[in-house]
Amino acid sequence: MVYDPDTRQLHWANGTQQLRRSGQLSPPRFIGVSPNAVLDDTTMESFVAQARRYVGRYRDRQAVLTHLGEMSGVEFDPADHVLHFVNGYDEDLIFWKRPGDRVATLLLSTQDWEPVLVTLESLMRGRIDIPEEIRGGESPDPDLWTAEDLELSPSEIMWVTSCFMSTREADEGPGDDSVGPVECAGCPDCTDEEPVEHGRIEADLLHDYLLARILDRIDAEPDLMRRSILAMREDGELGPEIVAELGPLETEPRVVRQVNRLSRATVSTVDDMEPGAFQLGVLYLMHRVYIGDPSLPLDEQVRIAWRIPEPTASEKAVENDQDPVTRT
Repeated sequence: MVYDPDTRQLHWANGTQQLRRSGQLSPPRFIGVSPNAVLDDTTMESFVAQARRYVGRYRDRQAVLTHLGEMSGVEFDPADHVLHFVNGYDEDLIFWKRPGDRVATLLLSTQDWEPVLVTLESLMRGRIDIPEEIRGGESPDPDLWTAEDLELSPSEIMWVTSCFMSTREADEGPGDDSVGPVECAGCPDCTDEEPVEHGRIEADLLHDYLLARILDRIDAEPDLMRRSILAMREDGELGPEIVAELGPLETEPRVVRQVNRLSRATVSTVDDMEPGAFQLGVLYLMHRVYIGDPSLPLDEQVRIAWRIPEPTASEKAVENDQDPVTRT
């Protein structure tokens, strides 16, 4: 807890989480405390919920997920299928799939934990012809990773295949007809929420696209960063993973300075920024980024949920003192 006498606000950070994330080999020089992590009457309930959730991470099965998450840098949901394998060279593989999904994520220590998307069909593409009853009539997706792409050994391929089979059985349940239909637990069709989409896109291509969109908006709205930061600070329910990311980034003067000066005059490509500055800028400006079907054009494949929604055509016209109808 940190009290700022100038603003008379109390701020907080999860020091344990930051220390565990850094690891014993690279201890941090400080515990970062984000000015967005304000503790007051309006945020107390959210703070208590986050603290309880974090403490619960070290109990029962969740303790295993926590260990794997800290090792790979991923936040796993308790309902996710998460399995771990260590090969003969002490290299780690993590299989991660959400219940009911056909696509799984593989996290490999040999790939620096960069997530790769696979299906059972893509994994075995070019090796064996998978029977239709196993692949469910789905045709292979050429944009997903294969065992050859990942240089998996035969034992690793067998393990990932068994992960697909066992998680499919878990999703389908025991098959007892007497149980009756399962009620909807809040799927996107019923809640009108954005669906979780799966697609493959190279990180550098995605980052270049996001930066281009950010610079376009800052060109048109020079105060966008300031308004987005204010909007974030008014959000009393920032997720714990966001707060954990903000703390170390917002206490690095170089990172904050680059974000505050972000424009086409200072940045041309992602390489012109420190990785932390790009990460902080994205956190400030965007709620979420959805990755869709790789066959779509890039501006349709990548969908951005901005913290400050983009202005409509009529709003842009009013700003430019033009007739909206004429401008449209």
